[in-house]
Amino acid sequence: MKTICTILLVFASFFPAEKNTPVNKLDLKKYSGTWYSLYSIPTIFDKGSRETTTKYTLNKDGYYNVLTTYKKPNDEKVYSRNSKMFPSEDGNNGELQAQFIWPIKVDYWIIELADDYSYVVVGHPDHKFLFIMSRNQTMPKKTHDEIVARCKAKGYEVSKLTSQFKD
Repeated sequence: MKTICTILLVFASFFPAEKNTPVNKLDLKKYSGTWYSLYSIPTIFDKGSRETTTKYTLNKDGYYNVLTTYKKPNDEKVYSRNSKMFPSEDGNNGELQAQFIWPIKVDYWIIELADDYSYVVVGHPDHKFLFIMSRNQTMPKKTHDEIVARCKAKGYEVSKLTSQFKD
């Protein structure tokens, strides 16, 4: 039995986890609009929030003005905060930076994006946070499960994912 386990471990080492990299192509105009944060490994700014909705508005200067609305635990009041999102210099890939507090910017990578821009997965190069967002408040279970499996393969601690909207 010990030999079999050793062989399996050696065999598994030849198949590294998927790379955690941003998508190669991003259409900034298509990405604009409203996204519902369905599941997350939250940032310090998002911990405890629920029913989070984010609206990205591409401005004439080439970056996004971002309006995030959310509710706090046991509170039905809707809160909001403004931030900015800056595309990469070439503006074509999913390597963005978020600015919640000036002048600090945080890596905000789009690591997966549906061809029709119906869902997006946002992560961090060091796996610090993860957001599964959709254009709708719900997502088919099969799609969710497949996304979570891919995120796990990229090294995210998917057991820390929390649901933002009632399932």
